[in-house]
Amino acid sequence: MAPALTAIVTALKVWLVWLLAALGLIAKPRFLARTSETNPAKTEISESDFVVVRSGDFLKWACFRCPCGCGEKISLSLATNRRPSWRVSTDWFGRPTVAPSVWQRAGCYSHFWIRNGGVDWCPGTGKPYGGDGLPF
Repeated sequence: MAPALTAIVTALKVWLVWLLAALGLIAKPRFLARTSETNPAKTEISESDFVVVRSGDFLKWACFRCPCGCGEKISLSLATNRRPSWRVSTDWFGRPTVAPSVWQRAGCYSHFWIRNGGVDWCPGTGKPYGGDGLPF
């Protein structure tokens, strides 16, 4: 698809997501995915951006702002040959799902899943890694 047409289709999908959410037909997503060839600076990521950095077909990073509100940029490696690494999928609307969960081991100590663009908080979020009595 031509870049201009891709941009129009993406804008229509975003508009449709917000319309369906406003009508109460779907949950309002916290994140909507977009792709980029370059790793975005923290200032280039809005609260609802979920940026998948790619080089051709090779997925490199998933970048977004921490959903707790601390404002930190989170960069998850999508490279399958590196550890740790995460998997990202998006639905037709562009709502991302991430596996496994994201656990900030410093700073705000947020622990959460991203599913269909929404954030599901895990027990013990906001506590230091291992500080919630879990064995791992």
